[in-house]
Amino acid sequence: MTAQPPKQTSNGEKVVVPGLCGGAPYLSRLSARSALYTELHHLLDAEDRALSPAEYRKCVVIGNCLAKPSTAARVKHWQELKSRYRLDAEDPLFAAFWAEWARCSSEAERSLTAYVLLALNDRLVADLGTEWLYPLLRRAPKELRLADVLAFIQRAFRAHPEARAWSEETRVALAQKYMASIRDFGLARGTVRKTSIRPALYGAPVRLLVRALGLAGVAPLDLVRAPAFKLLCLDTNEVIDALGEMNRVGALRFRMQGDVVELDVRGGA
Repeated sequence: MTAQPPKQTSNGEKVVVPGLCGGAPYLSRLSARSALYTELHHLLDAEDRALSPAEYRKCVVIGNCLAKPSTAARVKHWQELKSRYRLDAEDPLFAAFWAEWARCSSEAERSLTAYVLLALNDRLVADLGTEWLYPLLRRAPKELRLADVLAFIQRAFRAHPEARAWSEETRVALAQKYMASIRDFGLARGTVRKTSIRPALYGAPVRLLVRALGLAGVAPLDLVRAPAFKLLCLDTNEVIDALGEMNRVGALRFRMQGDVVELDVRGGA
């Protein structure tokens, strides 16, 4: 892997990875529904390849693969899934996710890979993951408190003025749905009282992060020091060792000598 500018889509547009972009705004999309991971899983299981947005929409709205009772509900779920997970075979980030999803060997690996995609596509989820959730995963099991998520959002007002327009109801709903989502992704357990679960090291979510950082134009030497690995409970000082271990087991190819980094996520088993 060599240093490169941000990749482009087939129509020449630059690939934007909001979770890695310091200027990306905070969005309140989770205030309406949680991450919809179960629905995403059902949708992806319906086909053995990545589809175009029109094909995914047809699966949800016409084929009713999610078994929703009305057309309005199907359209709403389609819109919310598309906004969370991109759902476009021509989108390089979603294509990278699909490639890793297909390589997953367990449900735990799939759920963590989907969590990484959601965080990469949502700056608020990414910041909550790397700044608030990360230390609680490191010290798991630790109690996860709704009030702390609300406090995080409140503190974000200075750097993210768009969040100031959110009502108290929206902020509470967003915090509640975020807490439910991290449980669905396997990072927490409990219903009323939630505690953190430290994730295992899996190939697919690590490779997806590497692919995303490459799409964002991050140079290899900076990539192995990227704070985004905190989403997977990896301290920046641990990333090189983790990549080395994954190289040893054949999950990817990695070598580092001084400031020269060779990293290939396509070469894994």
